[in-house]
Amino acid sequence: MDGHPGILVAMDEVKVVVAHSERATLRVGEVFLKVDADQARIDVEVEAMALAPVPTPEVLWRKPPVLAIAAVPGTALGRLGEPSTASPAAWATAGAAIRKLHDAPLPSWPGRAGRGLDELAADLDGECGRLVTNGVLPADLVTRNRQVADAALRPWTPVFTHGDLQITHVFVDGDEITGIIDWSEAGQGDALYDLATLTLGHEEHLGDVVVGYGADVDLDVIRAWWSLRSLLAVRWLVEHGFDPFAPGCEVDVLRSRM
Repeated sequence: MDGHPGILVAMDEVKVVVAHSERATLRVGEVFLKVDADQARIDVEVEAMALAPVPTPEVLWRKPPVLAIAAVPGTALGRLGEPSTASPAAWATAGAAIRKLHDAPLPSWPGRAGRGLDELAADLDGECGRLVTNGVLPADLVTRNRQVADAALRPWTPVFTHGDLQITHVFVDGDEITGIIDWSEAGQGDALYDLATLTLGHEEHLGDVVVGYGADVDLDVIRAWWSLRSLLAVRWLVEHGFDPFAPGCEVDVLRSRM
């Protein structure tokens, strides 16, 4: 405190990007600090970014349980619950980047998008029961979306998936992809899981993504993943301080299937 308060103003702020009982991400200037008690997730993130043939953040250093990565330029493709300001061309470019990832050599490990069908069906049925029993969602809403979700439970050919490809994890500058972040759920998985995660709550851009992806995809399976992902997420989000009932978010996604 030497009488120069401007020095304090010039210092980088510490911003909490996301924080819950499993992990936290902080931003300090142009550096993101990811704190994760599960070292395996950090290991996956670093290895996946090294293998992925798409723009990823630079790893600056790691000292468990912290991983430091550089911020990527540009802005997020959008946010769940808000209209995306990105152009249709940017969404198509995102689709092309996903296709490039899916065509890359497989990593050696299964990812979040690669869970076994029997395990996934059991988790889904159990979660649907809890949503109704605990009064979180109406029974008719859960029953209808459980029916829709069934289309996702089919055989698939494994590809290199991101596993958590939310639109806030894809950064663009104009119509160009500048970086894809948060790779801790990456690994072998179902290609349509990634496409569904990216377009969750932004169905109006699904066509743009598919055009960029450049391959025939089963839109019913993507819609099934929307229902499945939302059903599994609602209670977790509520318990961790997030609001899946906000306009345009997971509960509205479920309602759109009625």
